Amino acid sequence: MSKKTTPKPQEYPWKYCSIGGVIRVKIASGEDLAHLGELDQKYWTVLSCPVEELNFDRRTLSLIDSDADGRIRVNEVVDAANFLCSVIKDKDLILKGEDSLELSNLDCDSEQGKRLYDSAKTILSNLGADQGRISVAQALDSAAIFKGSKFNGDGVVTAASCETDEQKALVLSCVQALGGVADRSGEMGVDEAMAGEFLSECSAFVARSEEHAADKALIFPYGDDTAEAYELCNSLKDKMADFYTRCSLLRYDKAAAQAVSINVDDISRIADCPIAHPDEDGLLPYDAVNPAWAGKFARLKAIALDKDYPKAKNLSQEQWQAVIAKFGRYEAHLCDTRGAKVASLGEECIKSILASDPLESIIGLIERDKALAQEASDIDNVKKLMLLYRDLSRLLDNYLIFDDFYKRDPARRATFEQGRLYIDQRCCELCIKVSDMGQHADMAKLSGMFLIYCKCSSKPLGKTMDIVAVLTAGEISELRPGKNGVFCDLEGNEWDATVTKVVDNPISIRQAFWSPYRKFWEFCVGLINKSAADKDAKMMADMQAKAKEASANPGAAAAPTADKGKQAFDIAKFAGIFAALGMALGYIGSFLTKLAAGIASTPWWQILVGIAVIMLIISGPSCFLAWSKLRRRNLGPVLNANGWAINSKVLVNIVFGSKLTSVARYPKLRLSDPNAQKSSAGKWVLAFLILAAAVYVTLYFTGVIKF
Repeated sequence: MSKKTTPKPQEYPWKYCSIGGVIRVKIASGEDLAHLGELDQKYWTVLSCPVEELNFDRRTLSLIDSDADGRIRVNEVVDAANFLCSVIKDKDLILKGEDSLELSNLDCDSEQGKRLYDSAKTILSNLGADQGRISVAQALDSAAIFKGSKFNGDGVVTAASCETDEQKALVLSCVQALGGVADRSGEMGVDEAMAGEFLSECSAFVARSEEHAADKALIFPYGDDTAEAYELCNSLKDKMADFYTRCSLLRYDKAAAQAVSINVDDISRIADCPIAHPDEDGLLPYDAVNPAWAGKFARLKAIALDKDYPKAKNLSQEQWQAVIAKFGRYEAHLCDTRGAKVASLGEECIKSILASDPLESIIGLIERDKALAQEASDIDNVKKLMLLYRDLSRLLDNYLIFDDFYKRDPARRATFEQGRLYIDQRCCELCIKVSDMGQHADMAKLSGMFLIYCKCSSKPLGKTMDIVAVLTAGEISELRPGKNGVFCDLEGNEWDATVTKVVDNPISIRQAFWSPYRKFWEFCVGLINKSAADKDAKMMADMQAKAKEASANPGAAAAPTADKGKQAFDIAKFAGIFAALGMALGYIGSFLTKLAAGIASTPWWQILVGIAVIMLIISGPSCFLAWSKLRRRNLGPVLNANGWAINSKVLVNIVFGSKLTSVARYPKLRLSDPNAQKSSAGKWVLAFLILAAAVYVTLYFTGVIKF
């Protein structure tokens, strides 16, 4: 008996396209968008990306990032698409990315669509705009939408929401004292928490004032002069303590008189001397106070000391301590901050506010405002609707298939692109902001691309950042850490850019072709420079050694010179030199004769073919390796190092790579330059010798010339 199997539901027929050398799913219609949740995550180019560092409207990203974890994930993109598809009739319009929507296109058959329709009508009515179409700018203009409205559902009551003068005065007083809370209309108002805090502060202020009024005599011992007397005592406290300490030392040991006495040796430092001349009695005379402190002491005497000791001519330590003790309650008064936040309103105003039982009436207004929370929330949902309606298509292009990156449209760059880097007569179009240089250390090398890391700074903006630029054209000999350039971000700001790191990879097949010759030339130049440096160092060492020897023994230095002058002419050595020169010239002449004869007897095309074969043998491996790497350049590792979860290759092949870097191309003109360096014949001789050697090797291997 055969088992019955339940047939699998028919899978949605997705459409595909080839972008960047990779097959990708294409969202070509609103129906595709409606079935986006059925697309397996294996087919998405990106699985998640960071919210930060993206060239995208942050408000839209915040709406899509529903769990607020700072990352956009596949399920969140699908949720945004489902939201739009559930309220928009013509889903194909979503893919156009327009910034305005016909209200007739909202699906009023669904509950959510009907609420959005009503809220959109309310927004347009409040703005005094046409009722048929709403734009992103209109939906985002909260201040204009709620301007002049008494209640808007945010739980904040402004002066415009009040119905009586007492309520309005209370709200304005609260805003003045506590700063207020921003209402949706843009005005400052009061919410329930702030109203409670205000009432509490007012009650605390009145309680504090009543307590202080009962103990006024103790808190303000010198009446209205108490504050000034307190400040004067504090300013003289250290000098008075110093004076009484010196007096105590004199009573303890008369021999200390010289140590504690006043010694004015510098009139500019008189303020550092004691406040008065110390004596054993320990009394500070009113008429012999240090001139630097006499003014303050006289004022303190007038407002405090004369009240406590009216007939005294001097002040003892016990009397001074008694004056200080009187400020104990005043200091406690200063530390008592109850009601300090509302103190600026004045005691009379605060008492009148409390007498009117204000909290109940304000809470009533706040509750009426909260009753409209759902309507206000629906108005906020219109904001969400319009932002997603405008931006979801672009997000999919940068998340699902990377279409914006491969189109290279100057008006619509990929979300990870940040601007252009101008350096070394080139413009690097692909620049990405680096959030963590440590993550790029190993991952970015796997891209196979030539990367330039730069530290960028902008004094006008007061900011710095790191970027990585992809180089795909031009020479690389001048690119090294420390080289400066200019980075232009997408907002038109210019940043000073300094190269900090270079990741070397092939740029072009042309560069790879000449690479062996350039490396050989650099090797030869290095050998010559090293040899010249060694000889120069040896010569300088010999000269220094001989100079030291001559200075140490002048007589001995003259003898070799005399002997050298008498040295006999060595005819054999001279003949050997000429013989060697003759043999060298003979070999060169024989080589040139054979070369000329070989060239004359060999067809020109064979010579060219031979040279081409030799050059292919030299440059072929380098070109093949470069070609294979250039075909496999992948932006994925760079984005992965920046926190992206790339699920597919993002290839930068040879053809596409040529679009990412532009090089300055000058017209071919014959222009005179009086300061131009004259060309030397040496390089032409060297070029001729290299060409002659290539021809000779070609003829030798073809059997035309036998050495």
